[in-house]
Amino acid sequence: MIIRENIEEGLRSIQSNLLRTVLTAMIIAIGITSLVGILTAIDGIQGSVNSSFADLGANTFTVRNRDDDEFRQGGRRSKQYPPVTYRQAKTFADKFKSSYEATASLSANIGGAVQVNYRSKKTNPNSDVVGSDDQYLGINGYKIDLGRNLDKNDLEKSLNVAVLGQEIARKLFERNDPLNKEITFMGGRYKVVGVLAKKGSLGSNNNSDRLILIPLENGRGLAANRALTYNITASAPNAANGDLIVEEARGMMRRIRGDELGKEDSFTIDRADAMVKDFAEVSGYLRIGGFVIGTVTLLGAAIALMNIMLVSVTERTREIGIRKSLGATPRVIRMQFLIEAIVVCILGGIGGLILGILVGNSITGIISETSTFVVPWLWMAVGIAICVMVGVLSGIYPAIKASRLDPIEALRYE
Repeated sequence: MIIRENIEEGLRSIQSNLLRTVLTAMIIAIGITSLVGILTAIDGIQGSVNSSFADLGANTFTVRNRDDDEFRQGGRRSKQYPPVTYRQAKTFADKFKSSYEATASLSANIGGAVQVNYRSKKTNPNSDVVGSDDQYLGINGYKIDLGRNLDKNDLEKSLNVAVLGQEIARKLFERNDPLNKEITFMGGRYKVVGVLAKKGSLGSNNNSDRLILIPLENGRGLAANRALTYNITASAPNAANGDLIVEEARGMMRRIRGDELGKEDSFTIDRADAMVKDFAEVSGYLRIGGFVIGTVTLLGAAIALMNIMLVSVTERTREIGIRKSLGATPRVIRMQFLIEAIVVCILGGIGGLILGILVGNSITGIISETSTFVVPWLWMAVGIAICVMVGVLSGIYPAIKASRLDPIEALRYE
């Protein structure tokens, strides 16, 4: 009952000094907003990364040409590895599928920064043309929104058909049906047979929605005499040990490429879940940084709240003397001021939680197009707990000072 009375007394005191309370609560709210906002944004981005790779198995990986990141090093030209040829890619895919009852898809980048035209409309020169087979969409987590995927007939006859990314379809056809319409790019005319579902991206450099898929053999002809490098995306869903599968695939590809024993790989293997693991590690450091920033802000808010509470004790010295003369014990006085500080912190914390969730989800929405609204229950609980702790730390000294006032001297105070 004493706690309830102290809470009511604290609320009455807050109401009588509304402007001061609002300013103090805003300081607390800013600290909680920075804490919860940063942590919510990190959780939202993490969820977006996880959902982007949710359709890919843990044993999905891509074998591709090794990038020459350092063309010259120490005045010397670094070693350049030959591209993965069609024959090497086909041999690897056939062996891997027969060994693990797996799925494997061949693809090649036919062109980048491509402009697509339909009648008088055209896209920006930022589309990617990829030659692929009928397994490419499924194994890479793409879904069809309209029409169909490339089929065996398209591949065997090397037909001029294309599956468009969502952004290209919107740009060229707006709300009209793009199926069976003819578009032109790279000097060829292609019939649209399908449109990919929106995949989104985690940044502005991801071309998932600016992708054009054409049959692999057709793409090889479109490239003419230009040498292509081929990628193999493989998945063994029934395999229990993903690391073992990847290492065996590495050994298989080394034999096909003729890599010498003791030399580094002349190719690169990228696992589908590697980005998720890397970002999970980075997000851990980001959470620590966000927590530190929020804590420093709350430390400043705690100092400001303690100052406000000391002023409140001075202003209410006569009131404290009256309460003590009527029988209030030092413990009751301490509890009154302590609860008042905690109530102010919780009010500011609630406002900070709301703002933090909105700010965090707004940041996630800007970074990722496919983000969902995140309500971080854990960080909300942590935020409230921190508010209570800040209230206790800020209010304990003013409360002790108030409880030690001499009632006779307090009654004389003007």
